[in-house]
Amino acid sequence: MFLTACRRFLPPKGLPLATITVAATGMLYPLLVYAARETVAPAGFVAVAVGLIGLRLVLSGGAAARVWRVPLLAAAGAMAALLPLDPWLAARAYPVVLSLGFAAAFAVTLRHPPSLIERLARLREPDLPPEGQAYCRTVTWVWAVWLTVNAAVATALAVAGSDAAWALWTGLLSYVAMGVLFAGEWLVRRRVRGAAR
Repeated sequence: MFLTACRRFLPPKGLPLATITVAATGMLYPLLVYAARETVAPAGFVAVAVGLIGLRLVLSGGAAARVWRVPLLAAAGAMAALLPLDPWLAARAYPVVLSLGFAAAFAVTLRHPPSLIERLARLREPDLPPEGQAYCRTVTWVWAVWLTVNAAVATALAVAGSDAAWALWTGLLSYVAMGVLFAGEWLVRRRVRGAAR
C-alpha cells in the first residue's frame, strides 16, 4: 500500500559499490579524524571531507542529484570557508554541515511540496492517496527536526573541543539514534497500515 512506498532510505538492489564505499567512509570520518588527529593536519581531513561530498554529488543521479546538489555544495563551501578561520573546527564540521544540508533539503520540500519523502514514495507508488501524502509530510518533518538537532549537538561538541565526545556522538551515538528513529517510524508505519486495512 502507500506506506510501503515510504521505505525511502533502504538501499535499492544492486546499489553500486562506490556509493556504499562513500557512505561507509563518511560514517567512519569522525573516527578517522579522532584516530589520526595527531598525525594528519586539519586541511587533510577537510580535503577528504570535501572529496567525499564531491563523490556524493558525482554518484547521485537523476532526481537525487537535483535534491541534494545545493545542500552538498553549500556543505563543501562552508567547510572550505571555515578552514582558514579555525582549521580544527573545519575538520570537525563535516557531520555538522551534512546534517544541516540534509535538514535544509527536507525543510525546503515542506515549504515547496511535495515533501521529500512523498517524492521518494511516488517513485514506487505514483498515485499516492491523500493520507499517504500527509503521512510522508509528517515523516519529512521528523527527519528535518532530527537532522537539525543532530547538527546542533555535533556543533556543540566540536566547539567544546572534546575530540572524544565529538567522535563518540558523530561516529556512533548519532547513528544509534538514527537507527531508533528508523525503527520507530517502521513500527508506526506498520500500525497505520494495519489500521487502514
